[in-house]
Amino acid sequence: MNDQDSRKPDRPLRKGWTTGACAAAAAKAAFEALLSGHFSETVTIRLPRGERPSFPLADCRLESDRATAAIVKDAGDDPDVTHGALIRATVSRIGPGDGVVFRAGDGVGTVTRAGLPIPPGEPAINPGPRSMIADALGEVAEAHDTTADVEVTISVPGGAELAEKTWNPRLGIVNGISILGTTGVVVPYSCSAWIHSIHRGIDVARASGTQHIAAATGRVSEQAVRARFDLPLESLIDMGDFVGGMLKYLRSHPVPRVTIAGGFAKLIKLAQGHMDLHSARSQVDFHRLAARAKAAGLPGDAQATIQQAASAGEVLDLPDADHLAHAIAVDAQAVAMGRTDSQTVLDILIVDRSGRTRAYVGQA
Repeated sequence: MNDQDSRKPDRPLRKGWTTGACAAAAAKAAFEALLSGHFSETVTIRLPRGERPSFPLADCRLESDRATAAIVKDAGDDPDVTHGALIRATVSRIGPGDGVVFRAGDGVGTVTRAGLPIPPGEPAINPGPRSMIADALGEVAEAHDTTADVEVTISVPGGAELAEKTWNPRLGIVNGISILGTTGVVVPYSCSAWIHSIHRGIDVARASGTQHIAAATGRVSEQAVRARFDLPLESLIDMGDFVGGMLKYLRSHPVPRVTIAGGFAKLIKLAQGHMDLHSARSQVDFHRLAARAKAAGLPGDAQATIQQAASAGEVLDLPDADHLAHAIAVDAQAVAMGRTDSQTVLDILIVDRSGRTRAYVGQA
């Protein structure tokens, strides 16, 4: 996922709707049908910021004691894993005063670990979507002069398979996807969702008492750091390019030990002070790198090669590259430590494209 921004279309991008917004629309349509006896072709909901989008119903079913409606999620131009998924809500009446009770249907996950906004045992329907759903049901109840005392079951056919492409397995959310979204709107290629996932991963690690987490820039570095320290899945943070977002959160939510693992180019940029490591937003300064090579004792011909290098990979092929990689790891550690809690032990692991360790600075 690290190269998503590099594939961003060069044109105005269309916004979409979150799974939470789709679930709210489906629940509203189902409750309206349960009370009125019929479905409309479309349903309109009010989002937290005041937008009022309308959604066509993709499926509906009315029974004597319950109603079901479904919406096809449209994520706009965002490369969202749930784009095109069917978000289904089944609504049934329960006892007066019971309020809205949420259930996880097929394809919606269940929380099993502490540290998330929803406690263990509950459906993985986040607070924002729960509020949107409750508001939408309240509108229907008010129009029919009744109360929104209902059980709402959200299901997503195929959601368990989709969840394997998300953070859910490492967050301890089992059997399906999460219903997400605080605003109801999907902003294409937004960084906020990824950074939010980093924060939730740290929260889960802290709640479970994890002493050591590893944050990797990509799959190869994650595999290398996991193998080196024999870390469980829940200790791994898919940091991607957002080292700054992770370090900022760790400053106020510290863990005892953090290992940052990444490729040579990414960690050069961290060593040079960049907090966003994406190629579109930061570049390796090869003149600075050559100066660092000189300080690390590399010969003059190597320094000249570095100044003219077209890529960090070319530098890593030099005979003395491991000495330079070690110096970069030292610098990256110093930069990162300046952004985190002083009591956090911070390691740096640099790997090449094959996953071989080129430098490590930290605890033995």
